[in-house]
Amino acid sequence: MLNEADLREGAADTDAVPAAGATDTPRTSRRLILGGSLAALSLAAGSLARPSSAVAQGAPAAAPAKGPQPFDYPGKDKGLTLLGDRPLVAETPESLLDDDTTPISKFFIRNNGQVPEPIKDVDGWQLKIEGEVEKPLTLTVKELKSRFKPQTFRMVLECGGNGRSFYQPAARGNQWTNGGAGCAEWTGVRLADVLKAAGLKASAKFTGHFGADPHLSGDTTKDAISRGMPIEKALEPHCLIVWAMNGEPLPHIHGGPLRLIVPGWPASLSSKWLNRILVRATPHDGQGMGGTSYRVPTIPLVPGSNADGKTNFADLTSMPVRSIISAPANGTRLPAATREVTLRGAAWAGDHNVAKVEVSFDAGQRWHAMTLAKPKNRYDWVRWTGKVKLPSEGYFELWARATDSRGVAQPHVATNWNPQGYGSNPLHRIAIMVG
Repeated sequence: MLNEADLREGAADTDAVPAAGATDTPRTSRRLILGGSLAALSLAAGSLARPSSAVAQGAPAAAPAKGPQPFDYPGKDKGLTLLGDRPLVAETPESLLDDDTTPISKFFIRNNGQVPEPIKDVDGWQLKIEGEVEKPLTLTVKELKSRFKPQTFRMVLECGGNGRSFYQPAARGNQWTNGGAGCAEWTGVRLADVLKAAGLKASAKFTGHFGADPHLSGDTTKDAISRGMPIEKALEPHCLIVWAMNGEPLPHIHGGPLRLIVPGWPASLSSKWLNRILVRATPHDGQGMGGTSYRVPTIPLVPGSNADGKTNFADLTSMPVRSIISAPANGTRLPAATREVTLRGAAWAGDHNVAKVEVSFDAGQRWHAMTLAKPKNRYDWVRWTGKVKLPSEGYFELWARATDSRGVAQPHVATNWNPQGYGSNPLHRIAIMVG
């Protein structure tokens, strides 16, 4: 294995968010590092350049990449990459996503506001259900556990901006690669059961979610984030109000004692420190709704365009199909005699199923089918394995491409550019050296 510190990318400072169209950001050089030629392969320095979808866009050469930021948080793997500390955001390198169930220590962190003070009375934490319901409810965690049938599902949670760093020009926000996702076992009760207990009125068409995380500014009149969804999604049987993660009490940093899990859709809907659900007749208008927030163009924009999202934009709903290679890790060096490489990875596809995963070692000239394991339940990711035979020693890029049940495959480059960089899902590419 080559020096991992040389291979991991730098992190953007979320307090210095680039404007739409900007390219001079700390992680831009990571995206462009193979621009022009593979001279960036600096074996003498003991590192491999990280492949990037920007290569095919004819990106120019750039300054050396900023190194990864130190990450040290109680209970978290130090291999996570810090993307920002205000709010606290960290992603998981693909090589750390090699477990069938993502350990809590390796699960990504995404906040929109301040982290609230730890909760002392976990069972006494209250959730209000109000609005377009016949019987508004106030339920403690203890009452949720005793009144409704608990469910446990292994499901992917993915940030809406996952893959943002692959857009050219740079989009605003945390510059995620593929690490804004994880797949944990979540235990709680069906959101549908709780809403039905409150008695949905005929006018109940949407939800709005609220949490206890303070706004970054400290302004108590503002929500850090408050998103909502159509009632049809809220009633989907895998949408849960959860109090446990991987069989343990839901960690505070992941929204404990109570959070929503809305699988398949942007994780911003899966409100942390959940204390209120408002059932509405009209679409929710909270923080993180409308404009360009978690919305994508319905008519493609010229990359770098200014857009306010008032026209020809729609909420991002089902997340796009994505596949990652979790082993070997990017930058792996193999013995000179190696001619067959064993691969592992994961794939997921929002509301859809994963139909196939393929890997290429020759820039997409030939594709090799991987073997898919059966998911535990809907919204679980698909673990895949397989082998590719290499013709010689030397430098190779391994590309992974997933195709969903509609026949939609990952693109070679990030498509449908938008100001806040949602929905980017190009092929995952790693570099290896044989010999």
